[in-house]
Amino acid sequence: MPHIDVKFFPQDLSDFQKQELVSDLCNVLKAHLGSKDGSISVALTEVSADRWKEEVYDPVIKPALGRLAKKPGYTL
Repeated sequence: MPHIDVKFFPQDLSDFQKQELVSDLCNVLKAHLGSKDGSISVALTEVSADRWKEEVYDPVIKPALGRLAKKPGYTL
């Protein structure tokens, strides 16, 4: 049951572009993990740059640095 929570700076993405992104992410999970559409969930969460440290970096990224498969190239 893979779940992806993509947090990103606000973008001017249309609903179509959001659905394309979700579809691409789901295709990657299906190709590499053998997942089925019904088992995948995806959240797209826009976080403003001025709240990134407080809402994403400190509570999510920093505590998981040792476990991240891809670490960010920045620190806050």
